[in-house]
Amino acid sequence: MSEPASSVVTTPLAAIETPLLAVALAEGTSVPASLAALDQAAGGVLTRAITSGDFKGKRDETSLLYPAGGKAQRVLLVGMGKAGDVTRNTLRRAAAVGGKRARALGATQLACAVATEARNGTTARDLGQAIVEGAAQGAWSFTELKAAPDDPRPEVAAIVIVCDDRESKDAEAGRRVGDAIAAGHRLTRYLQVQPGNVCTPAYLANEAQRLADAYGFTATTLDRQEIGKQGMGALLAVAQGSAQEPRFIVLEYRGGGGGDAAPVVLVGKGVTFDSGGISIKPAQNMEDMKFDMSGAAAVLGTFETLGRLKPKINVVGLIPATENLPSGTAVKPGDVIRSLSGKTIEIINTDAEGRLILCDALSYARRFKPVAVLDAATLTGAVVVALGHAAIGIMGTDEALLGEVREAGERAGERCWPLPLWDEYRDLLKSDVADVKNSAGRGAGTIAGGWFLREFADGYPWVHLDIAGTAYTESEAPYQSKGPTAVGVRLFSEFILKRAGA
Repeated sequence: MSEPASSVVTTPLAAIETPLLAVALAEGTSVPASLAALDQAAGGVLTRAITSGDFKGKRDETSLLYPAGGKAQRVLLVGMGKAGDVTRNTLRRAAAVGGKRARALGATQLACAVATEARNGTTARDLGQAIVEGAAQGAWSFTELKAAPDDPRPEVAAIVIVCDDRESKDAEAGRRVGDAIAAGHRLTRYLQVQPGNVCTPAYLANEAQRLADAYGFTATTLDRQEIGKQGMGALLAVAQGSAQEPRFIVLEYRGGGGGDAAPVVLVGKGVTFDSGGISIKPAQNMEDMKFDMSGAAAVLGTFETLGRLKPKINVVGLIPATENLPSGTAVKPGDVIRSLSGKTIEIINTDAEGRLILCDALSYARRFKPVAVLDAATLTGAVVVALGHAAIGIMGTDEALLGEVREAGERAGERCWPLPLWDEYRDLLKSDVADVKNSAGRGAGTIAGGWFLREFADGYPWVHLDIAGTAYTESEAPYQSKGPTAVGVRLFSEFILKRAGA
């Protein structure tokens, strides 16, 4: 898993030596004044592309140009749409388009610039952060399990942000943050894309320990016996059908308040493969259920970012990790289990397993006396029906915290949409034989999953993020390869950094 180096330069665009110079600009019919010198040095190729109408500047539109002069071997125009709509998310997306094209071309260095006229007030700090995050996202690929990649290309080894000298200091501050978040993003995608026979619960625990060793975190891993001693009956119930041992992973970063300040707790669902258990899923697309540990991967990726930035705040990561498989020892519909909280749960559907392992993690979180708890989970297919693949479904017990999470999602380009947890929905989970049942059927499926978790999120402000629709993609996009998206890393990072005042 290679990591591109990033830097900020103030060299004039016409003098940038690079195999690919990506220039983001808004819709228009003429070359922006800030690009005039580049156009002149390149022999007027920008003017010809724009005035001919071949390049209009619409969002994600590109035009690859081969300049007659100047130092850049290629110039890639990247459209951002209307100038008045440009935000830092727009810049990130444009940089990602550039990064993906650089990877396809085999360009080992990508220089990125944004036409001044298209910035729409975006700060230099945001510019630096967004370009690094986006370019790294677009340049990502995974070929290590192939003996011979179909079309071997060198990886993008360097990302260069080109800006005005007056903005270089702020751009460098943003680059540093963006570089750390991009590293967390990259780790999360790497973990997500691994097959289930590689990324087991023990593999996730080893990765947590690696992070702890690298950055000085405290890592604690509970095995099956220790999980049982804790009383995590819900996690053990899901794990009992698999030969793979479950793990309960605790990562602690102490960066603020002398280590005594109440921490933010991040919880990530870590089902490393989900067959559905006895309530088995259809065979079609079941291979994608290796992504059911995406919440756990997002937590680990966020700790990679924390280790690099060292914000002044305390953060705890909790990952319940297991497989969910059918066998002669698997939990069955109709079984009643006892969770860490003491509440009993009637199993209606063994494929509603994520909430079972999360409920024990949410109960465990109480011992840290957290200031806030956020959990991320590929919890329900119903969230895809409700919101498609564009938004994270969120629910919670604290309106201020919900607003804070939504704001972090907007900054991160990982947008969230709230769903209600009204008291009327609690009736969906009533059981005749236990305190609660784990599935309520088809109606309000995402809300029922959230309400189940709410039963165990006692004593602290809590927000649940259902990332089932956003954790991975089934098709290529101009700004992203098919597969894992690392959703949650940027949102968690933005949330934590703002809390830390960074």
